Amino acid sequence: MVKFLKPNKAVVLLQGRFIGWKAVIVRSFDDGTRDRPYGRYLVVGIAKYPKKVIHKDSAKKKTKKLRVKGFIKLVNYNHIMPTRYTLDVDLKDVVSTDVLQTRDKKVMAAKESKKRLEERFKTGKNHRWFFSKLRF
Repeated sequence: MVKFLKPNKAVVLLQGRFIGWKAVIVRSFDDGTRDRPYGRYLVVGIAKYPKKVIHKDSAKKKTKKLRVKGFIKLVNYNHIMPTRYTLDVDLKDVVSTDVLQTRDKKVMAAKESKKRLEERFKTGKNHRWFFSKLRF
């Protein structure tokens, strides 16, 4: 079987707490572990999308509306839907499997990935679809 889901590919989650939310593949694990014998993706997604900013908003309100909240998760291959989009955000050095072992490491990695996603959003390079909420 050909692996067409490479890192930096945008996907939509189909199961779990973040059903219907968008995420980016960071790394894939083809062979599972003893307790989880299935292939998985390590994904970083958006738990809270940025809101629409209008001209009359104050600077403080604009910065609050432009915030992004992210999540880090291991997801089964069958629980994602691929999209045609890719997102050129380098998250491999921030997020890895050892990050998920302890709460402190996960929080620090989530903060760093949040910074990088916000930075990508503010540059506005053809990623409007990824940073907008799905309507269905």
